[in-house]
Amino acid sequence: MPEPRGSVVHQPKRCAKERVRLLLLGLAVVDVQDRVVAALRDAGLSDVQARLSIAPVHQVIPHSVLAEIEAFVRLFDRITTREAWQTTVTVDAAEVARVARPETCFFSAWDFHVPPDRPSEWQLVEFNDNGSGFLLAALLNRHHFELGNVAQRGSIEAPASYDSFAAKLLAMIRAEGEAFFGEPLHGPVLILDDRESMQVGRFRQELVLLQRICRAAGWISEIASPSETKWDGKCLFHDDTPIRFVVNRSTDFLWEGEEFSAVRAAYESRSVYVAPNPFTYSTRSDKRLLEWLSTQVRDSEVGILPEERKFLGAHVPETRLLREENVDELVSQRDSLFFKPCHGFASHGLLPGARVGRTRLRRLLKKGHAYVAQRSAPKSRLSTSDGVELWVDLRVWAYRGERFLLSGRASRKPDGLDLSPPGGWLATYAESLPNRDDER
Repeated sequence: MPEPRGSVVHQPKRCAKERVRLLLLGLAVVDVQDRVVAALRDAGLSDVQARLSIAPVHQVIPHSVLAEIEAFVRLFDRITTREAWQTTVTVDAAEVARVARPETCFFSAWDFHVPPDRPSEWQLVEFNDNGSGFLLAALLNRHHFELGNVAQRGSIEAPASYDSFAAKLLAMIRAEGEAFFGEPLHGPVLILDDRESMQVGRFRQELVLLQRICRAAGWISEIASPSETKWDGKCLFHDDTPIRFVVNRSTDFLWEGEEFSAVRAAYESRSVYVAPNPFTYSTRSDKRLLEWLSTQVRDSEVGILPEERKFLGAHVPETRLLREENVDELVSQRDSLFFKPCHGFASHGLLPGARVGRTRLRRLLKKGHAYVAQRSAPKSRLSTSDGVELWVDLRVWAYRGERFLLSGRASRKPDGLDLSPPGGWLATYAESLPNRDDER
C-alpha cells in the first residue's frame, strides 16, 4: 500500500544525477500540491491549507481489502438494524433515542486502520453517522487524480467526477425522502449545525456546497442552527418556511440543549425527516457499542450469530467501557490501549494509554465522563517526497451497504490525529480489479 520513499535529505551518497532527479520529483510534488489546493479553493473550500490541511501524498487500497471491508459494512448494517440489537442497546438510552426511526444517514462513515505489512488484518476503530468531509473527499480525490497524474496508473479505480458525485448524493436524498414520506421529496431541505460550527468550524464551507447541490436540484435549502427553528405544534419552521427534511450536522448527538426543543418536538411528531438523529446515534455511533461488537458477552441478547462473531472478532479491536470495577485492569494494560470519550468526535478527548493512570480514570468516572478503552490498531504509513513519515487511516463512506466514497487522513503522530502540514486529509483510491488477461 505505501508509496515508495523518495527522500532527498536521507540519501547523501546518491550520485549527482539521482539527486537532481529526486529534487525535480520534490518540485513536481509541490507543484501538484499547489494546483490541487488551488482547485479545491476554486470549488468553494477556501479554508484548505489555511485551516484544513491537505497531505501531499495519496493512498491506494487493495481491492481484496476493500471487498472484505464492504462485506463488513453490510454485516454492520444487518446487525445494527435488527430489532433485538436496537431494543437491547437503547434500554438505558435517553428517552428521545428509544423509539425506532426509519432514517438512514447518507453520509455515514466507517474508520479503519490498515497495517502496512498485514493489510488483510484491517481493523474498524469507529463508526460515524455524522461524518464530516464527504464533499471535501470527493473533490480532493478527483482533483488529485487529474492533476497529480494518478490517472496514468491503470491499476487505480477512477473516482467519480464532482458532478457525478453530486448526482449520487441527490439520488440518496431523494431515496430517503421517498422512503420516509411515501412520495417524492419536494423540499425544502434544512441543513442544521451548531452556531459555532457554522461560524468557525473547519467544515462550514462543506455545508454551503451541500446547500448548492440541493438548490441545483430545485429545492429550497437553508443553513441554520437549531435555535433558529420553531415548532407551532403542527409544523417545523425556519423563518416562515415549513421544513420537512433536515440534514443534521450538529454534534449535540442526543439533542440535550434547549435550542433543540423545536427540532425535538417535530422529530417526536414523526412529521419531519431528520438524519442522523438520537436513535441512529444510540444504535450505531455511540462508541460504547464497540464493546458489544468486539466481545461476545451479549451476542445471544442482540442476535449476533456465530459466523458473524468470527468476522467481527477478526476486525473489531477489543473495546471495553470504562467502569469502576475495571480501572485497575485497564491501567495494567494501558500501553496497548487508547481511551476515547463515548460521545467524542474529531479525536477530541482521545487519550493514549501512556497518559492514563488510576487517578485520571477515576476522576473521569467521578465527573460522569463516559470513556471506552480500545486495543491499539496499527495504521498504515506513507512518506512524503522529503522523507517525513505519516500515519494513515482509511474512511469508507457507504449508504445502505454500498460503498460510494473513500477518504483518509494522514497524521504526523502514530498515536493521535495531528493533521497539521504535511499531514492532513488524504486522497484515497481503490485498486482496480486485476485484468484476467494480465494474470495469464
